[in-house]
Amino acid sequence: MTAHAALFDLDGVIVDTAVHHFAAWRETAAELGFTLADRDEELLKGVGRMDALRIVLEIGGVEVDDATAERLAAEKNARYVEAIASITPADMLPGARDCLEALRAQGVRTALGSASRNAPMILDGLGIRDLFDAVIDGSVVTEAKPHPRVFLAGAEALGVAPADCVVFEDAIAGVRAAKAGGMLAVGIGDPAVLTEADAVIPGLHAVDALASHGITFAGAPAPATEEISA
Repeated sequence: MTAHAALFDLDGVIVDTAVHHFAAWRETAAELGFTLADRDEELLKGVGRMDALRIVLEIGGVEVDDATAERLAAEKNARYVEAIASITPADMLPGARDCLEALRAQGVRTALGSASRNAPMILDGLGIRDLFDAVIDGSVVTEAKPHPRVFLAGAEALGVAPADCVVFEDAIAGVRAAKAGGMLAVGIGDPAVLTEADAVIPGLHAVDALASHGITFAGAPAPATEEISA
């Protein structure tokens, strides 16, 4: 396949903020009287804030009313935002900037598709917002992965058919979202976990290895569209 657009998840693909997310959720769990195990982190990857809270509550067997749920989610987000406030370009995962710059030099359109409503702030901290033609985050699309809407919105913003897009994802929910949207899914991480991906690489530093899977990139002829962000 020769793709004309690349769509990227944020956490775990471009920058590792997942550790801060999970630490914040662990504090929420502790407040509610239970503990999140290390294995629970995978369940929280790639999903929106309220869906993540629902998963945390299910793990703990806890029920709360809507007002309490909103409070817990807001408090978790405040802890997370504080943790990532000092993020810098040095926090990018290996190869991420090089991959984005190389694709754009080829004329390949790029979009971010993230459940995080903090995505624009993180991109600004990393200094890479200008490397994306479109930014679709949790404030633009409300349906959480594995619903494909965030990636379909990205393809639409880029003016590229879903079948011509490759999605880079580190989460099972994100891989499923890409596949549901009719896109090729490249997993970032462990092949034993991301079994539904079309190909798996350890990180964007290894993007050249995709050629061995028959995945290449070429610029699309139509002009890029205006950035969409929160």
